[in-house]
Amino acid sequence: EMHLVQSGGGLVRAGESLILSCAASGFTFGDVTIGWFRQVPGQEREGIGCIGTKDGNTNYIDSVKGRFTISSDNAMNMVYLQMNSLKPEDTAVYYCAVDLNGGPSPTVWVFPIMYHHWGQGTQVTVSS
Repeated sequence: EMHLVQSGGGLVRAGESLILSCAASGFTFGDVTIGWFRQVPGQEREGIGCIGTKDGNTNYIDSVKGRFTISSDNAMNMVYLQMNSLKPEDTAVYYCAVDLNGGPSPTVWVFPIMYHHWGQGTQVTVSS
């Protein structure tokens, strides 16, 4: 059975940093795409970045480029989202998700429908 268990998150001030973790189990970790999404109540889930665990290729949306970094530890089946210079508009519930079809595809990684299993979500709140 596939599992993605998230940890991290919390309340920080603008300009501060947080790291989110995503622990994977129940599937072959070495050739998948792990995506990070966020969702604000009343809005659609937004893809913010992803990593291909086979080659470490990453993709990010423009609003987080240069501030957020996704990394993976294939030995530990872990993926991390390092978030620096946080802004109030980064406030959301953050999710990790796995696309089992290798990748990442540079054109479709942002779409939630491409992912097969999701973490439980973790709240990130950035105060001004």
